[in-house]
Amino acid sequence: MKKKILVVDDEPSISMLIEFNLKLVGFEVHCVYDGEAVFQAIQHFRPDVIVLDLMLPKMDGIQVCRKLRSQNNLVPIIMLTAMQDLSDKIAGLDNGADDYMTKPFSPQELISRIQAILRRIQTLPSATESASVTIGQIVIQPDQREVSLKGEAIELTPKEFDLLLFLCKHRGKVLSRQQLLHGVWDYHFLGDTRIVDVHISHLRDKIEGNARTPEYIVTIRNVGYKLTEPSLKESFA
Repeated sequence: MKKKILVVDDEPSISMLIEFNLKLVGFEVHCVYDGEAVFQAIQHFRPDVIVLDLMLPKMDGIQVCRKLRSQNNLVPIIMLTAMQDLSDKIAGLDNGADDYMTKPFSPQELISRIQAILRRIQTLPSATESASVTIGQIVIQPDQREVSLKGEAIELTPKEFDLLLFLCKHRGKVLSRQQLLHGVWDYHFLGDTRIVDVHISHLRDKIEGNARTPEYIVTIRNVGYKLTEPSLKESFA
């Protein structure tokens, strides 16, 4: 079956360009032109990925992201923005977007990012990966995609889950931001590493006792991040 992409952009020329290129490589594409129309479209179209512009009439991209996530709709979202302001990009990630691209962009790069997201979704855990993973008081069930902390379930976005599992598989190893982009986002080209920093921040907020003094995800200055296991005394305090 063709994978379905919902394109949300109020500029017809951009929507047509995206639609043409996505259909060219075999995607089924549906376009809408304002934020409110997203919620009607997903009822019948059920997209695998949403390409969502930040500046939209009726409801902007941030509001759309926030509402989708509040409804527990975890469909991957790539945010498009014409703005260079970092705060706008981070706002998109903070409200549930998985990735962002700045206009103007290459249709080929957009296709690559969509394909990377779909590859991650379609990759099922192997027999060895399906066993639970424990670090400190965190328990990860890869096949159910569930995480608990101190016996209580914690809710992670799909990308936060992938990031935590990848860090656990490489516990004790310092990973650069580019390595994390390759391993978690499946980027085979240079990407904006601030995406990694924002997702690390969100993950810390959910698993650390104090995100400012993390015990699990440690920053290695000028290099990247490392997942460490707190001491038994700290873990079971």
